[in-house]
Amino acid sequence: MTERLTPRTILLLTLPPLLWAGNAVVGRLLHDMLPPVLLNFLRWALAFCFLLPLAGSVFRRETGLWRYWRQYAALGLLGIGMYNALQYMALQSSTPINVTLVASGMPVWMMLTGWLFFGVPVSRKQVAGAVLSIAGVVLVLARGEWRHVLELRLVAGDLFMILATIAWSLYSWLLLRVKEPAAIRANWASFMLAQVAFGVLWSGGFALAEQAVGAMPVHWSWALAAGLLYVATGPAIVAFGCWGAGVRAAGPAIGSFFVNLTPLFTAVLSSAILGETPHTYHAAAFALIVGGIVISARR
Repeated sequence: MTERLTPRTILLLTLPPLLWAGNAVVGRLLHDMLPPVLLNFLRWALAFCFLLPLAGSVFRRETGLWRYWRQYAALGLLGIGMYNALQYMALQSSTPINVTLVASGMPVWMMLTGWLFFGVPVSRKQVAGAVLSIAGVVLVLARGEWRHVLELRLVAGDLFMILATIAWSLYSWLLLRVKEPAAIRANWASFMLAQVAFGVLWSGGFALAEQAVGAMPVHWSWALAAGLLYVATGPAIVAFGCWGAGVRAAGPAIGSFFVNLTPLFTAVLSSAILGETPHTYHAAAFALIVGGIVISARR
């Protein structure tokens, strides 16, 4: 039997990869409309505006937020200020296939981060689950033919994605260590807004630095507005809220395996948008990824 995995937890950890798959597609569509770091800032600035009416009371002195502001500032830096900014930067120079392949190493980085910085032991079953899950991701990226893997070449964008993956690993482990005053714990929107408030400051500073070094101009359009609206709601607010609840229930190591569903969902979405018929290797990859999740979660 699995450990700490319930139907509710599985749903919480499966929904974010689906929404993040859409984020990757939209991010690629918008990459020539505005600079990547500015895209990240606008995304979270909109998310902040959406969350403020729901949980604006979190900024009151009695909530306890300011007592632990350093922890929420760290979460805002890693999960909001850095992760997606680096991902959008990666999509500027690297192919979606390469970016997704680099991100598929999440279980390995998650285990290494937990072991190096938080003293969490790594079991053999976690290692076996990581190998099995990554094999499923590679099968999707290779489109069922392993020879395609040999054609992949790492570029600067792939290095950005490695940094993004490490930042996300640290963010996920810190979710378990952050102090949550009762007023913040009682409302998911409060916990989310506490992070976003600091994340907007970080991403805003990074966006200013991007403009200072000479970024591309913004090409405003209704398509850009629609894209910003999507990335600010589904992949940001809903996905981050579900991820936080799922990680606290199942742990970062197990949660990292669910991230590997993202490239599978991306392939399915691409098939739906382009009118392509799903192939047999999609089902095989799904079995490998889910198998890795189950093995890593077993006692």
